[in-house]
Amino acid sequence: MPARRLLLVCGVGLLAGCGFKLRGAPELAFASLYVAVPATSGLGRELKRNLASIGTLQLIEDPKLQPGAQAILDIVSEQREKAVVGVNASGQVRELQLRLRLRFRLRDAHGKELIAETELLQQRDISFNETAALAKEAEEALLVRDMQSDIVQQLLRRLAAVKSTR
Repeated sequence: MPARRLLLVCGVGLLAGCGFKLRGAPELAFASLYVAVPATSGLGRELKRNLASIGTLQLIEDPKLQPGAQAILDIVSEQREKAVVGVNASGQVRELQLRLRLRFRLRDAHGKELIAETELLQQRDISFNETAALAKEAEEALLVRDMQSDIVQQLLRRLAAVKSTR
Protein backbone atom coordinates (compact mmCIF):
# COMPACT_ATOMS: atom_id res chain seq x y z
CA MET A 1 0.00 0.00 0.00
CA PRO A 2 2.76 2.55 0.79
CA ALA A 3 4.28 1.85 -2.64
CA ARG A 4 1.00 2.79 -4.30
CA ARG A 5 0.81 6.05 -2.38
CA LEU A 6 4.38 6.86 -3.29
CA LEU A 7 3.64 6.13 -6.96
CA LEU A 8 0.52 8.29 -6.82
CA VAL A 9 2.36 11.20 -5.20
CA CYS A 10 5.17 10.91 -7.77
CA GLY A 11 2.66 10.88 -10.62
CA VAL A 12 0.88 13.98 -9.33
CA GLY A 13 4.24 15.69 -8.80
CA LEU A 14 5.32 14.91 -12.36
CA LEU A 15 2.10 16.30 -13.81
CA ALA A 16 2.37 19.47 -11.76
CA GLY A 17 6.05 19.89 -12.59
CA CYS A 18 5.68 19.51 -16.36
CA GLY A 19 3.42 22.55 -16.65
CA PHE A 20 0.27 20.56 -17.40
CA LYS A 21 -2.78 22.78 -17.18
CA LEU A 22 -6.33 22.31 -18.42
CA ARG A 23 -7.25 24.65 -21.23
CA GLY A 24 -9.41 27.44 -19.88
CA ALA A 25 -11.24 30.28 -21.57
CA PRO A 26 -9.05 32.15 -24.05
CA GLU A 27 -7.65 35.52 -23.05
CA LEU A 28 -8.48 38.06 -25.73
CA ALA A 29 -6.72 41.38 -26.37
CA PHE A 30 -10.06 43.18 -26.68
CA ALA A 31 -12.93 43.63 -24.23
CA SER A 32 -15.77 43.91 -26.76
CA LEU A 33 -16.36 42.17 -30.06
CA TYR A 34 -18.98 42.69 -32.75
CA VAL A 35 -19.73 39.53 -34.70
CA ALA A 36 -21.27 39.87 -38.16
CA VAL A 37 -22.70 36.42 -38.86
CA PRO A 38 -26.01 35.38 -40.45
CA ALA A 39 -28.69 34.42 -37.92
CA THR A 40 -29.43 31.20 -39.83
CA SER A 41 -25.87 29.89 -39.58
CA GLY A 42 -25.40 26.90 -37.28
CA LEU A 43 -21.70 27.65 -37.13
CA GLY A 44 -22.51 31.26 -36.23
CA ARG A 45 -24.76 30.18 -33.36
CA GLU A 46 -22.04 27.91 -31.98
CA LEU A 47 -19.44 30.66 -32.36
CA LYS A 48 -21.61 33.17 -30.50
CA ARG A 49 -22.32 30.63 -27.75
CA ASN A 50 -18.58 30.01 -27.27
CA LEU A 51 -17.76 33.73 -27.33
CA ALA A 52 -20.55 34.49 -24.84
CA SER A 53 -19.05 31.95 -22.43
CA ILE A 54 -15.87 34.04 -22.16
CA GLY A 55 -16.59 36.05 -19.03
CA THR A 56 -14.26 38.95 -19.86
CA LEU A 57 -15.71 39.57 -23.33
CA GLN A 58 -18.71 41.75 -24.18
CA LEU A 59 -20.30 40.22 -27.28
CA ILE A 60 -22.08 42.79 -29.44
CA GLU A 61 -24.64 41.46 -31.92
CA ASP A 62 -26.69 44.58 -32.67
CA PRO A 63 -25.38 46.37 -35.81
CA LYS A 64 -26.34 49.75 -34.29
CA LEU A 65 -23.83 49.16 -31.47
CA GLN A 66 -20.97 48.15 -33.79
CA PRO A 67 -19.10 51.49 -33.46
CA GLY A 68 -18.65 50.80 -29.73
CA ALA A 69 -16.84 47.50 -30.27
CA GLN A 70 -13.06 47.30 -29.89
CA ALA A 71 -12.88 44.58 -32.54
CA ILE A 72 -15.10 43.45 -35.40
CA LEU A 73 -15.23 39.86 -36.62
CA ASP A 74 -16.53 39.63 -40.18
CA ILE A 75 -17.64 36.24 -41.43
CA VAL A 76 -16.99 36.71 -45.14
CA SER A 77 -18.37 33.35 -46.24
CA GLU A 78 -19.40 29.95 -44.97
CA GLN A 79 -19.63 27.12 -47.50
CA ARG A 80 -20.69 23.52 -47.16
CA GLU A 81 -19.63 21.17 -49.92
CA LYS A 82 -20.25 17.53 -50.68
CA ALA A 83 -18.12 15.82 -53.33
CA VAL A 84 -18.16 12.28 -54.67
CA VAL A 85 -14.73 10.70 -54.21
CA GLY A 86 -15.50 7.05 -54.89
CA VAL A 87 -17.83 5.04 -57.12
CA ASN A 88 -18.22 1.33 -57.74
CA ALA A 89 -17.97 -0.45 -61.12
CA SER A 90 -21.57 0.37 -62.00
CA GLY A 91 -21.13 4.07 -61.24
CA GLN A 92 -22.94 4.14 -57.90
CA VAL A 93 -21.60 6.46 -55.22
CA ARG A 94 -19.63 4.64 -52.51
CA GLU A 95 -17.72 7.45 -50.79
CA LEU A 96 -18.33 11.15 -50.24
CA GLN A 97 -16.20 13.95 -48.88
CA LEU A 98 -17.85 16.64 -46.75
CA ARG A 99 -16.17 20.04 -46.55
CA LEU A 100 -16.87 23.10 -44.47
CA ARG A 101 -15.08 26.35 -45.36
CA LEU A 102 -15.14 29.51 -43.33
CA ARG A 103 -13.59 32.78 -44.47
CA PHE A 104 -13.26 35.51 -41.86
CA ARG A 105 -11.30 38.61 -40.94
CA LEU A 106 -10.81 40.57 -37.74
CA ARG A 107 -10.36 44.31 -37.61
CA ASP A 108 -10.30 46.94 -34.91
CA ALA A 109 -12.78 49.80 -34.51
CA HIS A 110 -10.67 52.01 -36.79
CA GLY A 111 -10.62 49.48 -39.65
CA LYS A 112 -7.05 48.23 -39.12
CA GLU A 113 -6.82 44.52 -39.91
CA LEU A 114 -5.81 42.43 -36.94
CA ILE A 115 -6.26 39.16 -38.83
CA ALA A 116 -6.27 39.36 -42.62
CA GLU A 117 -8.94 37.46 -44.52
CA THR A 118 -8.32 33.81 -43.63
CA GLU A 119 -9.92 30.55 -44.68
CA LEU A 120 -10.43 27.64 -42.31
CA LEU A 121 -11.25 24.28 -43.87
CA GLN A 122 -12.46 21.04 -42.35
CA GLN A 123 -13.18 17.90 -44.34
CA ARG A 124 -14.44 14.43 -43.51
CA ASP A 125 -14.83 11.30 -45.62
CA ILE A 126 -17.99 9.24 -45.34
CA SER A 127 -18.89 5.96 -46.97
CA PHE A 128 -22.28 5.79 -48.67
CA ASN A 129 -24.74 2.96 -49.05
CA GLU A 130 -28.12 3.63 -50.63
CA THR A 131 -29.76 0.87 -48.55
CA ALA A 132 -28.87 2.79 -45.37
CA ALA A 133 -29.51 6.29 -46.71
CA LEU A 134 -31.34 7.52 -43.60
CA ALA A 135 -28.57 6.37 -41.27
CA LYS A 136 -25.94 7.92 -43.53
CA GLU A 137 -27.87 11.20 -43.49
CA ALA A 138 -27.77 11.20 -39.68
CA GLU A 139 -24.05 10.37 -39.76
CA GLU A 140 -23.48 13.23 -42.20
CA ALA A 141 -25.28 15.68 -39.88
CA LEU A 142 -23.11 14.49 -36.98
CA LEU A 143 -19.93 14.97 -39.01
CA VAL A 144 -21.01 18.48 -40.05
CA ARG A 145 -21.59 19.42 -36.39
CA ASP A 146 -18.16 18.01 -35.54
CA MET A 147 -16.55 20.08 -38.32
CA GLN A 148 -18.37 23.19 -37.07
CA SER A 149 -17.04 22.64 -33.55
CA ASP A 150 -13.49 22.18 -34.86
CA ILE A 151 -13.66 25.38 -36.91
CA VAL A 152 -15.07 27.36 -33.97
CA GLN A 153 -12.22 26.13 -31.75
CA GLN A 154 -9.64 27.04 -34.41
CA LEU A 155 -11.21 30.49 -34.76
CA LEU A 156 -11.15 31.05 -30.98
CA ARG A 157 -7.47 30.11 -30.85
CA ARG A 158 -6.72 32.59 -33.65
CA LEU A 159 -8.64 35.33 -31.84
CA ALA A 160 -6.67 34.58 -28.67
CA ALA A 161 -3.39 34.86 -30.62
CA VAL A 162 -4.09 38.53 -31.41
CA LYS A 163 -1.82 40.49 -29.09
CA SER A 164 -3.06 44.04 -29.29
CA THR A 165 -5.87 46.09 -30.81
CA ARG A 166 -3.83 49.30 -30.78
